[in-house]
Amino acid sequence: MKMIDLFCGCGGLSLGLEQAGFSLIFASDIDPVCTSTFIYNRNLPEERMFVGDISNLNKEYEQYSPLFEDIDLICGGPPCQGFSMANRQRLIDDPRNNLYKEYLAFLSKVKPKFFIMENVKGMLNKIDEISEDINRVLIDDYDVSHAVLNARDFGVPQNRERLIVIGNNIGVDSEKIIHDVIASSKKLPSFTLFDAIGDLPELKPNRIKNNSKEENSEVGYFKIKYKYKKTKFYSYLNGDEDIQFLYNHKNRYNNDRDIEIFRRLPQGANSLHPSIEDIMPYKSRNGIFKDKYFKLRYDDVCKTITSHMKFDCNMYIHPTQARGLSPREAARIQTFPDNFVFCGSQNSWYKQIGNAVPVKLAKAIGEEVKKYL
Repeated sequence: MKMIDLFCGCGGLSLGLEQAGFSLIFASDIDPVCTSTFIYNRNLPEERMFVGDISNLNKEYEQYSPLFEDIDLICGGPPCQGFSMANRQRLIDDPRNNLYKEYLAFLSKVKPKFFIMENVKGMLNKIDEISEDINRVLIDDYDVSHAVLNARDFGVPQNRERLIVIGNNIGVDSEKIIHDVIASSKKLPSFTLFDAIGDLPELKPNRIKNNSKEENSEVGYFKIKYKYKKTKFYSYLNGDEDIQFLYNHKNRYNNDRDIEIFRRLPQGANSLHPSIEDIMPYKSRNGIFKDKYFKLRYDDVCKTITSHMKFDCNMYIHPTQARGLSPREAARIQTFPDNFVFCGSQNSWYKQIGNAVPVKLAKAIGEEVKKYL
């Protein structure tokens, strides 16, 4: 089952679909750091990775077209910069949404049997437009359906809602596929934040500024020999594989005030908690910054992991340690396996992880689509 991934990022969507049985033959993204991570973690030859704007891929389509015969699935989440609730301009007519138009143009050339499009929940407000655009560009060849899925229902220890659009041109009722995807969630395990990260080694607060290259047992390592506890969650992520190294488990710098806030807050508390009233730096704007700090709960799923973590992890405070989540902890919450390595700078690890589709959510969708192939 041959698959192409557009706007592939570091590869969460691809990886889940590969776990479901799809074979990746081509991928594209504009970010060279993301694509280096993508290639590092799989056997995709570099010549099958297009690094650049999708409009250029469409312009150079003939060069790659021999690869694009009889494609079963194209997946991807085209960013819609022009999307907003107040914007009355149609998505496809908004010049800021060129990536969305180019994605549809690529679909119209390749004509895969299936496509999967992922986007933020808010895009549901534009779903009628999206359906019309798809039917117009693809000449009504595709049966299309959609749903907002929450990753927490699919074995992901995270509250993360996303709009999933599925289309096919082989005469299948896409609404039934969506129904089957939702029904499949009842067979999947559920995990808390403790299940996901409770077995990883403790890290101390990092108090030294501009020392991102520093590695030691207190602040963590990019790569270190490690013996994992074989928990249920470990087996869920990694199967029977005996992974020998711990990757991307490093703490970032925080000032003394933030570390004290991290220490004082109880689990589940935010910036308004009385324990930090005397040192809270945004008291005059509490209404805006109530979630500027948030300490996660071990007995619940995590809040939505986002790329904002590249700036700070104050909204993702570890439940029992005075620090933000490490990139490896965030990756586990996104259900990446422990041998998936993130390349680039430490801040870019967070960005890649935050922008990814949770691996196990992608796998659940892929499992239902493949039944029709």
